[in-house]
Parts: sequence; structure tokens; C-alpha cells
Amino acid sequence: MPYVSVADEAFTMCKIIVRPYPAKKLTWQQRVNNYRLSKARRYVECGFGILANKWRILHRPIDVSIDMADIIIQACCVLHNFVRHHDGYNFEDTLSCPLESIPAIGTRDNIGVETRNSFKNYFCSPAGSVPWQNRSCNIVA
Repeated sequence: MPYVSVADEAFTMCKIIVRPYPAKKLTWQQRVNNYRLSKARRYVECGFGILANKWRILHRPIDVSIDMADIIIQACCVLHNFVRHHDGYNFEDTLSCPLESIPAIGTRDNIGVETRNSFKNYFCSPAGSVPWQNRSCNIVA
């Protein structure tokens, strides 16, 4: 599966941004997909909350060039990991993610739909499903 950013309905979907399926009448697979994306977003939001509370520059819009914003965010992440390591947290358990610049691409295409469908199929397959996903969102398959 590709690396993607998980977003809510406010964002336009594209190849690198995945958001939930809209509407109320969803299939079982679409509801599982939405549940799993929602759970992932909660972890990301908690992680960003911890980071933003430590580095106050993240409490407001960063009014700099995109290149400088990349550097500021990377510096915050590096400093955060340094502080965690210095304070005695188990540094090896910290997840790392390569911080690469996201290329500007068109957002009015069907590539995002294909990516979302790939994740939906993976979440509902034996390889990608988890035992609690149906119970947690009250789904009967």
C-alpha cells in the first residue's frame, strides 16, 4: 500500500490524500474503511497535539514559504525525538516516518478514488482486517 495522508471531508482527495466515503448508505466494506481511517486520524491528531503543545509555533498558521515550513516541521520532530530520548523514553519504540516534501499535483482526478478503494479492499481482506473492526463499528458482515 502507498504512503498517504489521512484527511477528513474538508480536503480534496488525490493520490496521496485519502478521506472517508461520504453518504449515509454505505456498504459494509465502505463502513469498515471509514472506521479504520477515523481511528488512524485520532492517533495522528493526538500525536500532533503532543507535538504542538511542546512547540508553540504549531499553535498558529506558519506564515513562511513552503520550504521553510518543511524545515520547521522537521526541526520540531527531530527536537521532539531528542527530548524523548534525553528524558528516558524508550526511543526504539518511537515510530519514525521519512519527512519528504509532498509534491504539488492535480486534485481533480480519479487516482484518489483508486487509492481509497485499494485501502478499502485491504481493510476487508484476511491480510488487512483486524478482529475487532466489525464489533467496534457495529457491522454484521
